[in-house]
Amino acid sequence: MSERNIRNLLNAGRDDAVAITAPGRPSLTYKAFVEHIDEIGAQLGSLGLTSLDRVAIVLPNGPEMASAFLCVASYMSAAPLNPAYKLAEYEFYLEDLNPNLLILEENSTNPAREAARKLSIPIAEIKVSKDAPAGTFSLFDGYVPIELPTEKAEALVLHTSGTTSRPKLVPLTQSNLVTSADNIASTLRLSEIDHSLNIMPLFHIHGLIAVLCASMSAGASVCCTPGFNALKFFELAVSEKITWYSGVPTMHQAILLRGKRQAEKAKALNLRFIRSSSASLPPAVFDELAALFVCPVIEAYGMTEATHQMTSNPLPPLIQKAGFVGLPAGPEVCIMDITGNQLEKGAEGEVCIKGDNVTPGYEKNPEANAQSFTNGWFRTGDQGMFDNDGYLKITGRLKEIINRGGEKISPLEIDNVLMEHPAIQQVVSFSVADESYGEEIGVAVVLGDGEKLSEAELKSYANDRLARFKIPKHICFIKEIPKGATGKMQRIGLAKKLGLEGS
Repeated sequence: MSERNIRNLLNAGRDDAVAITAPGRPSLTYKAFVEHIDEIGAQLGSLGLTSLDRVAIVLPNGPEMASAFLCVASYMSAAPLNPAYKLAEYEFYLEDLNPNLLILEENSTNPAREAARKLSIPIAEIKVSKDAPAGTFSLFDGYVPIELPTEKAEALVLHTSGTTSRPKLVPLTQSNLVTSADNIASTLRLSEIDHSLNIMPLFHIHGLIAVLCASMSAGASVCCTPGFNALKFFELAVSEKITWYSGVPTMHQAILLRGKRQAEKAKALNLRFIRSSSASLPPAVFDELAALFVCPVIEAYGMTEATHQMTSNPLPPLIQKAGFVGLPAGPEVCIMDITGNQLEKGAEGEVCIKGDNVTPGYEKNPEANAQSFTNGWFRTGDQGMFDNDGYLKITGRLKEIINRGGEKISPLEIDNVLMEHPAIQQVVSFSVADESYGEEIGVAVVLGDGEKLSEAELKSYANDRLARFKIPKHICFIKEIPKGATGKMQRIGLAKKLGLEGS
């Protein structure tokens, strides 16, 4: 039996089948890709690196980033970082990671270069030949083959978002990655005929595992774009003849805005499904996507510590439930109370997981590990419940739950209600400090093009659909909701950003 590692994952593809494509570039076959991975592995070996070493990667989205990740992860540990970070951020993350090497674009002026020099981290530059197949590059002239890692060896390391505390290092093993990739490929019934359009950033678990690795696990292909561009989505989707794509809700909403003017083109794509993850998809957006593209919408639930997927709505003939993140799809999933007791269906508590896709634990953080693991179960920090059919509903983030005078309010509930208003394009609810109640509800609202809505009208609309204590006290009409690097809307700290703290 082959060792469960990323390099062997690529064996799923037929030699002549396409693995990677990119706009305006020759495609890369599986045979050529495997040869490329082994060549880059040997080039890394010429530096004396082994399967126990860690390589940071700072590259823009595209085929080289996808390839660099798989090349590194096949032989050692990859640590992809957001290319939009500032110098101070790179100094923090690189010092925390302590990599043996940093990979950059040739002649890159990214501040990661200066940070690496300050920390005495060696730098390698990828060199891309003109008209070379998508994802191929060279690093060095040296060539020293190295051994493949064991399944327990580290393959990927990422930081948690660190919204209220210092970011935590999440190491993921070769087995974690392969297990999760296989789980997702099985859930989505991926095969070599599938071709996805990757619009997710490749420094994030969603794009790396759900799109890239899951496709490789099935011998399917991926079109690697420079990043998400709603204006070019339909053009690329048509020219690439994609069968599916995965994104976060804000991306789907942007696609919907343009898709409504291109309804026939959307239907003509004949997508097998659309996948959504990384944040809760408003039921209204779920329904609109399904109607526009005339295909199932598969909402999934994932996190870095689980190597992405934990639950997923299934494909037909099984049911896709709007507002639910589906059935367990790989790991074991349970609802647990604060004392560690597992709860019955219908009871609300903390979502907990256990399985071969779950991280062995945070790096050098025994306190966080003690708080996060209970009897072998990992506590996600998300609040949820199973319905009678076994579908999971996320009712909020435990750290995001608004406590208004003892009344516990899920911001997701507020979001979903307000998103039903025809004038609203995007909305995010959040906690605002309050002298009387401890916390009040704030909402940031983005209106659709040409739409008008007053604060009083929105409160009246909410009053008709929500209990009095759930009606937002603070309403901010803004042009764009602040988002993190991965496109997720940020609740924690939003009150301060909008100048509402203490009001």
